Amino acid sequence: MKNLFCGIDISKDTLDYAIICGENKEITTSSQIENNKKGIKKLIRHLQTDYDGADIWVCLEHTGHYGLLLASLLAENNIRFSMASSLDIIKSVGLTRGKSDIVDAKRIALYLATNNYKLKPTELPSEAIYKIKTLLTIRQQYVKIRTQFKNAVKSLKIAGDVVPLKEEIKQYNAEIKRYDKLVNNIEIKMKKIIRENKSLDKNYRKITNILGIGPITASQFIVITNNFTAFDNPRKFNCYCGLAPFEYSSGTSVKRRTKTSHYRNKQLKAALFKAANTAITHDTQLKTYYNRKIGEGKHKMCVINAVACKLVYRVFAVVNREEPFVRMAI
Repeated sequence: MKNLFCGIDISKDTLDYAIICGENKEITTSSQIENNKKGIKKLIRHLQTDYDGADIWVCLEHTGHYGLLLASLLAENNIRFSMASSLDIIKSVGLTRGKSDIVDAKRIALYLATNNYKLKPTELPSEAIYKIKTLLTIRQQYVKIRTQFKNAVKSLKIAGDVVPLKEEIKQYNAEIKRYDKLVNNIEIKMKKIIRENKSLDKNYRKITNILGIGPITASQFIVITNNFTAFDNPRKFNCYCGLAPFEYSSGTSVKRRTKTSHYRNKQLKAALFKAANTAITHDTQLKTYYNRKIGEGKHKMCVINAVACKLVYRVFAVVNREEPFVRMAI
């Protein structure tokens, strides 16, 4: 059976694609289609009709909403595809000069043809998980706007000592209350979606019983792990979040301190650091661990990072077993 690898470069309006033969790594086809149902169905017909009998594997970058329609239609038509990190693709192609959409499509196809042995076909999350993911994004935007209003109120109060600004401060406070309601409504919607799904609700209840893990952090865990199917162990998840430290040394002359990588999910790491700060306040076991490490001279942020790692291990432990989390007494 002939192996064909198709790389697709995604933009808002168009999709550029290139198809490479697995045997000789030569480009067999390259073209452009519109990024809509009509264009994508045309590409699917081309793959299924013109390459009938061939083993086709498609690769595309993670591009958020712009690639969602393409991914869903590929899955609907049982075409194997993988969604790869753009950084992973860039790092794999080596030194390059110049850039265009069609060239990027060829590079993605070559990346797939070269690295398919370590890639896995992508399984799209359920509609419930994708909706929670979208609601989390909306909530983050609301919180960001609300924070801007809160900071503006602080500035206006300082300026209010010089000029009268009571009316403006009142209007800003009204906006803050409005966004409080919007954020609260988003959280209610997310909880409703989780409650209506037995599998999500089961894991959600388990992990929110862990001190430090609140409803938002629990929802992020469910979305990013695809309800704990995308990651099979906490070590990989800690690496993804940027909590796992890595050695940096070479020979006898280069020996830098062990530190976490800047390739990470910054939003989730920030959420886990907040969870760790809550845990060392309310969890006796983690509080004792934190105080002991600080007493040994460890840097505060290093210890917080270690506590966040412990929380991740606890989350995966309670999900992988039927027993709930038990709070240990010291």
